[in-house]
Amino acid sequence: MKANSSIRDAYMKLYSDDNLSHKLNEVTFEDIFNTLDNYGSFYKLIGVYDSLIRERIFSMLAVVMDVEYEYIYNQWLECNEG
Repeated sequence: MKANSSIRDAYMKLYSDDNLSHKLNEVTFEDIFNTLDNYGSFYKLIGVYDSLIRERIFSMLAVVMDVEYEYIYNQWLECNEG
C-alpha cells in the first residue's frame, strides 16, 4: 500500500467480510492523513460512521504513512470527533 492508494480498495482486500466496506468513499491514504492534519472530519471524508472501520483504517494509515498509531489517533481527537 502506498500513500496514493485507495483506502476502499485496501480495506476491502483486508476485510472482505465487512459488509460496510462497499460504502467507503474513494479516497486515498494521503487524503485521510491530510484531512486529519488539517482538523477535518474523518467520518465525512470516508463516508462511513463506524468505530471498528475507523480503528482499522487508522492502523493501516499509520503503517502507510510511517507514523505511530498514536499520532493518527491524537490528530483525530483534535478534530473534535473523538
